[in-house]
Parts: sequence; C-alpha cells; structure tokens
Amino acid sequence: MKTFISILRGINVSGQKLIRMTDLKALYEDLNFTSVNTYIQSGNVIFAYDQDITIKELSGKIENAILKKFGYHVPVIIRTIDEMKSIILANPFQNSSGYIPEKLYITFLEEKPPLADIEKINHFEFLPDKFIIVEREIYLNCAAGYGTTKLSNTFFENKFKMRATTRNWKTVNKLLELATIPAF
Repeated sequence: MKTFISILRGINVSGQKLIRMTDLKALYEDLNFTSVNTYIQSGNVIFAYDQDITIKELSGKIENAILKKFGYHVPVIIRTIDEMKSIILANPFQNSSGYIPEKLYITFLEEKPPLADIEKINHFEFLPDKFIIVEREIYLNCAAGYGTTKLSNTFFENKFKMRATTRNWKTVNKLLELATIPAF
C-alpha cells in the first residue's frame, strides 16, 4: 500500500467548480482508494492505493472520475510522501535573508519542464516576487502574497505548456504531516 498526495487545480475558488470535500472523499473511496483524508476546501486529498499504476495513470483515473461525477475537468497533480519530503527539504529560500514562510508558495508542475523552457523564463523578473525552479516544483517568494503576484499558475502553465497548481508553505507542510500519520 502506497500513500499519495493529490492536489487538485481550481476547485472551490471564487465560486467555481464547487465540490464538497465529503463528496470528493466519497469519490476517492469509490475508486477503491483507502485511508482517504481531505485537507481544507481547495482540493487536497491524501489516499492509499495498492495497485501497480503510474502517477500519470492515477491522475487520469481521478480526473476522469471527477469529470463523470461532477462534470468538471479538474487537473490532478500527485506526489508521493518521499517526493513531498524532498520538496520541503529542497526549499531554496529557507536560508535566505528576509525569508518569511508565510510568503512562500509552491507551484507543482505535472512534469519537469525542458531545460530550454526553464532558461527562457529564468530571465523574467517580477520583483519583489522571486521564483526558483527545482525539478517539478517552482518555489515562489511572494512579498505581498500570492493574490497579487504575476507568477501565477496561469503564467507558468502558459510558459511551460503544462498543468500546474499552487499551495502555500503551510499547506504543503500540513499535507506531508497528514500523509505520514498512521491510519488506524
């Protein structure tokens, strides 16, 4: 049995794509996932699954079930517990002067962008906001908060031609904590 953390893009935001967490949890259980746990209303679901399946297939399975049950196309990005631990440990801003955890966000990409694409956007500056790309994650240090930055999901999705979703630092850490609590 392997535990996964799924992060859904764009549900329950500004009255769009409304899905109650109890309904989302039931959908995951209908997919034969176990130890299903949701965290806040923005579409964070931790679950266990024992089938041999790729992350891409697993995301597709959940996306198709959401489309069928709720009528919404919702991108689902998945990380394992080990991947989430690595993401937290790799935070390039944590030892920076002026680092404020409440201003840190992580944009999760569905796959690692090509180096040529990374090089194209590394010259963009939206000061005081900063970003650093590490593998499939983009670490965002947003001085005024995520709501005002130009470094949004849409910005990175357009530049990399792939799906993305963002969570604040507190949520990322809480998801790992919830994923590592033994189920009884």
